[in-house]
Amino acid sequence: MISDVKKTTEQKMSKTLEALNADFGKVRTGRAHAGILDHVTVDYYGNPTLINQVANVNLIDARTIGVQPWEKNMIGPVEKAIRDSDLGLNPSTNGDIIRVPMPSLTEERRRDLIKVVRGEAENARVAVRNVRRDSNEHLKKLLKDKKISEDDERRAQDDVQKLTDRFVTEIDKALQAKETDLMAV
Repeated sequence: MISDVKKTTEQKMSKTLEALNADFGKVRTGRAHAGILDHVTVDYYGNPTLINQVANVNLIDARTIGVQPWEKNMIGPVEKAIRDSDLGLNPSTNGDIIRVPMPSLTEERRRDLIKVVRGEAENARVAVRNVRRDSNEHLKKLLKDKKISEDDERRAQDDVQKLTDRFVTEIDKALQAKETDLMAV
C-alpha cells in the first residue's frame, strides 16, 4: 500500500518535471519554432481550442512562423489569440496567412522570457507540492482506516517529503540552465 503511494507520487512528480522541460523547450532564443504556439488557445465558436486544432502552423523562414487558419472567419480570432498570449509576439495578416515574426532578443526581451520561464518553474513547484499534499492525505486516510501504523505513515511522509525536495531541486536546476541559455548572447 505505502509502496503504491510512493510509486504513484514519484510518477506524478516526474511527469510534472517532463511537462516543465517541454514548456522550457517552447521558449526559444530568438529562432522561430512552430511548437511555441502549442499552448495558445483561440475562441472557436465559444470553445477554447488549441491553435493547432484550427490552423496549420509552420515555419516560413528561420525567424517567422506562418499560421494558416482552416476557416477564413478564424483569421481575426487566431491573430488576436496570438497577440494576447504571454509570448509577446506581434502577428500580422497577409491574405489568408498570419505571419508571426520572432523578435530579435534584446536585453529587455531576454528578461521578459526569464520572467516567463520563472513563472513556469514556480507552477511546476506548486504542482509537485500538490502531489505531496495528495499523497500525505492518502497516507492519513490509510492510517485512519487502520491499514497502516502511525510509524509507517510518518516514515512514508518523510519519504514523500524527500521525493518532493529532490524534484524541486531538479526544477531549480532546469530553471538555472534555461536562464543561462537565455542570457547567453
